[in-house]
Amino acid sequence: MMRKYFAIDMPAVRFTWNTLVFSVLSLIPAVMIYVAMTPGFGGMLIGGGLPLSRFSRQVVTNGLPVVFVVNYVSFFLFASVVAKPSQTYGIRLVLLVDLPVRIVGFIALHAVIYVLSADLFGSFGGSRATALRVVAPTLVRSVFFENISGAYLYATLASALPLYVMAIETSRTLGGLAHRLPGRAGPVLFAVVLFGFSVLALTAFAALLIWWQTS
Repeated sequence: MMRKYFAIDMPAVRFTWNTLVFSVLSLIPAVMIYVAMTPGFGGMLIGGGLPLSRFSRQVVTNGLPVVFVVNYVSFFLFASVVAKPSQTYGIRLVLLVDLPVRIVGFIALHAVIYVLSADLFGSFGGSRATALRVVAPTLVRSVFFENISGAYLYATLASALPLYVMAIETSRTLGGLAHRLPGRAGPVLFAVVLFGFSVLALTAFAALLIWWQTS
């Protein structure tokens, strides 16, 4: 399926559009879960006005660009790999390419957007230094959906699930274990485990940044 929508030889506009659609479809349920898990927040948004305007701006100017850019880079690398006849998208590429791209890209893009928000919208008191200092603590809390970045985090990592399923299916070791379960249940289950590992890896990296900032 992924080869159909993300191929190195397809027009750039189509590749970009597919990435955008994929990103939006990943982001919408994650944002809805965040709103549902935040007491009173949904009712406040239904009331419209300034809260809805600010929240929508935050999602569009922060969340969507982060998810889109990370997905674009990841899908482009995937398309480049599978375009080679002798190359398959396996677990090694997931661990050495996709996972680092998503973790580092997610954190770096948050830092860039936070700085831009400080400059353009006066967020973080208009201070770039403050904007950078809050990136790591924000991302550590995001794993528990304590802030809207949690929605962006899970949308970004959930976008990789189809790639992980494909990688597991082509793996000799994990693929053999996964196919012991009926249908595609095995590859999907192992992909969810990789998803969980990705969440832990990003959280650990963000926690390491906090330690570095405070040491």
